[in-house]
Amino acid sequence: MIVIDHQPSRVSVSVFGEFTLGDYKEFEEVVNFKVKFEGPVDLYFDLSQMADLTIDVAWEEIKFSRAHANDFKRVAVVTESQWVTWSAWLSQTFVNADVEVFTNADEAKAWLDSE
Repeated sequence: MIVIDHQPSRVSVSVFGEFTLGDYKEFEEVVNFKVKFEGPVDLYFDLSQMADLTIDVAWEEIKFSRAHANDFKRVAVVTESQWVTWSAWLSQTFVNADVEVFTNADEAKAWLDSE
């Protein structure tokens, strides 16, 4: 399950339990709308409560990142998982954005709030 919140120039996503393809598609719709009307946005992913993700989500993430290479300014990922950290760094090769991984949500938000 995901919870999506968006403010001007930012999309925030928190994942609880399993991250499914349906969840990812919901995220994509919000980002596509924001980018269309606002231009590049910051992304905040809180994956600290994510239990698992399906393989189709991992594949969709790669495709989405490649298709939106210039649509993100900064990406903050909150996790303690080595797999998610590795995945975040891999995604950075597809996007022209600053990607940072944090273990603390407040530090991630502070980094996004600093200009």
